[in-house]
Amino acid sequence: MEAVVPKLASFNLLNPKSKSKSAIRRFSSALCVSSSPSVTSTDSVSLGHITRPDFPILHQEVYGSKKLVYLDNAATSQKPIAVLKALQNYYEAYNSNVHRGIHFLSAKATDEYELARKKVAAFINASDSGEIVFTKNATEAINLVAYSWGLSNLKSGDEVILTVAEHHSAIVPWQLVAQKTGANLKFLNLNDDESPDLDKLKEMLSRKTKLVVIHHISNMLASILPIEEIVHWSHDVGAKVLVDACQSVPHMVVDVQGLDADFLVASSHKMCGPTGIGFLFGKSDLLSAMPPFLGGGEMISDVFLDHSTFADPPSRFEAGTPAIGEAIGLGAAIDYLSTIGMQKIHAYEFPKVSTRSNPKMELAKYLYENLLSIPNIRIYGPKPSEHVQRAALCSFNVENIHPTDIATLLDQQVP
Repeated sequence: MEAVVPKLASFNLLNPKSKSKSAIRRFSSALCVSSSPSVTSTDSVSLGHITRPDFPILHQEVYGSKKLVYLDNAATSQKPIAVLKALQNYYEAYNSNVHRGIHFLSAKATDEYELARKKVAAFINASDSGEIVFTKNATEAINLVAYSWGLSNLKSGDEVILTVAEHHSAIVPWQLVAQKTGANLKFLNLNDDESPDLDKLKEMLSRKTKLVVIHHISNMLASILPIEEIVHWSHDVGAKVLVDACQSVPHMVVDVQGLDADFLVASSHKMCGPTGIGFLFGKSDLLSAMPPFLGGGEMISDVFLDHSTFADPPSRFEAGTPAIGEAIGLGAAIDYLSTIGMQKIHAYEFPKVSTRSNPKMELAKYLYENLLSIPNIRIYGPKPSEHVQRAALCSFNVENIHPTDIATLLDQQVP
């Protein structure tokens, strides 16, 4: 039975040739890319090599004497020095609660927390920071939409379309909501290229469709979907669109106004930020019409014994003391990525031009083709071509070897 090898934690060598060894290490560095204000790119040194020193965790040897190579960034990215310092500075210099004190520390913490929200809004080009709701992760953000918007807007016979390639965090909440509302879940299958079948999606969309839940980049297949077109098709039948952007926000420019997405979710820990925080983008009119998800703390306006009134978004959806330090750390991560430039990061992974004078092969294609050259490797997802881009990740299987075994061997392999 086939099984998918997890994204590997430390990956020293796929191919015994020294050329492949160094290339794989360049690839790993790129996926956890960072920058400092003084970083500049050169033709001879890759962006990954330039920025690797900014990640303290990578400056160690494992299993005795082996330099750590980290390739598990699809699961969680490592954190640059600037993010670690931002977290330390919050706890050392102005640790306090937000939105509920007038003293110096509380005012400072509140300002920095709200500044982080503004940074997120600018990073994805939201029209207003009030469209950004901090959550503990993307999973909670999807659940927020499911339980607040879904329970209020879905009824028996309505349809929610998802792809079979969605992360289960984007599937399970809608299963639970469908059980409560009587809505039907419709699943879009893959085409022969192992990408979601977009021609079939256009056939599936109808006036019964109330929501399309879809990834921007698949964490398993590495497929990259044309979200702007999907949103246009969905809006034509009156459906809303929720985009899982966990794998795209750290690797390319994401413009929510350009995409016209109704909801979009992402996680800090996959974009060089701390764990324990993510965010939901929602169009202002949709958030304003949605009831609270959780109760207590700063989500209220007034509380009486027999009823309560609720704050405007985004506070309405941020019950209790939030992850203050983590939000500030996310802001620092965004500063880091923005200093490099998301277009530069994307170009490093996906160069648009490959000629004799510019022989660099994009990282995604390089990884794919070198894995493919190894006997008995089965790679999942679309084959890269002139017209098809893959994200810089690969899920693969090795014939007749259990994925746990191959992962363990590669993790502990001696150079």
